[in-house]
Amino acid sequence: MNPILFEVPSQIETSRLILRAPRQKGDGIVVNNAIRASFTELKAWLPFAQTIPEVEETEINLRIAHVKFLKREAFRFLLFEKENNDFVGTASLQDIDWDIPSCQIGYWMNTAFTGKGYMTEAVQELTNLALNTISCRRAEIRCETENSKSRAIPEKLGFRLEGILRNEDLSADGKRLTDTCIYSVIK
Repeated sequence: MNPILFEVPSQIETSRLILRAPRQKGDGIVVNNAIRASFTELKAWLPFAQTIPEVEETEINLRIAHVKFLKREAFRFLLFEKENNDFVGTASLQDIDWDIPSCQIGYWMNTAFTGKGYMTEAVQELTNLALNTISCRRAEIRCETENSKSRAIPEKLGFRLEGILRNEDLSADGKRLTDTCIYSVIK
C-alpha cells in the first residue's frame, strides 16, 4: 500500500495526554518557550538545542513537520496535559523506511514535566501507532549510553536492547565520540 493512503490520526489521547500534530499558528511560541526553559537539559543531548532558536525558526520547523506528516515521511506529535493543556514535549515516528516497514521513535521533554511518566505514556502510544496503525514490523529507539532518562523509557516499555554501537556518533555539541544504544520492538 502506498503510505500516503494510511489513515494516521492527527490527534491521539491517552489517559493524561493529548498528542497532536503541529498545525496551529502559535505552536512555535509554545514549543520555543519549552526549549528556552529546558535549554540546559536539551543541550546535553540534542544537536538542535546547541543555541536557543528564535520563535520564527521553531514555527518554521513545526510547519515543515506538518508537511512531513501529510506526506507520510514522519509523524511528529506535540504533547499536552489533558487537565490544563500545558505543553509537555514532543514525540515522533521518524526515519521511516516504508520498504520494511520500520521507524525510529524520538522524543524530548519540557523539563518542568519530567519524572511524571508522561513520555513513557506517549512513547507507548506511538509504539502502538507504529506497530498497529501503520503496520511497522520494527520500531527503534536510539540514544546515547549516558542518557539514562532516555534509556529508561524503552526499558520500561519492554523494548529489547539489541546492542551498543561504540564510537558511533558525535555528542550533541560535536566535540566527542559517543556510544549509541539501539532498542527495538518488533511485531
